[in-house]
Amino acid sequence: MKSSPFVFCLVLLVGFLMPQRQAQASLGEGAASVTRDRTALSAARKATTSHASYTVQEVASDATTVREYLNLSGVVFAVAWNGMVHPDLTTLLGSYASEYRDAKRRSQRQHGQKRSRVEASRVIVETWGHMRNLRGRAYLPALLPEGVSVDEIN
Repeated sequence: MKSSPFVFCLVLLVGFLMPQRQAQASLGEGAASVTRDRTALSAARKATTSHASYTVQEVASDATTVREYLNLSGVVFAVAWNGMVHPDLTTLLGSYASEYRDAKRRSQRQHGQKRSRVEASRVIVETWGHMRNLRGRAYLPALLPEGVSVDEIN
């Protein structure tokens, strides 16, 4: 049986219009999301470090290292990265990605500045660095464990 060009075009159109599945993001989610992020970022698990009020799980790809900070309840309250490129923030920010994009769109770009800070109502994203050494962090101030300084997220 031969397929008609109409059927072929219809299949292409439906495939194009269907929403694409994105990796589950980790910010604000549980520890299981770290594994999903690692897969989405094509990264390998590197290390887990425990502190008094949080745990850091680190994953690395060829281009970027990402650290995900989990509070004692197992919820990711921050992510930090460094590498040759910035990671896909849609993956890392998850449900906070659109809030970040909206806040970034409203903020004025400072030309010549290598540092950026975008503060939305629930999430703060900071980026800095230079070519081949790009760094950043995103965190949820409401979930920051008591006694933990933002400077510890690096």
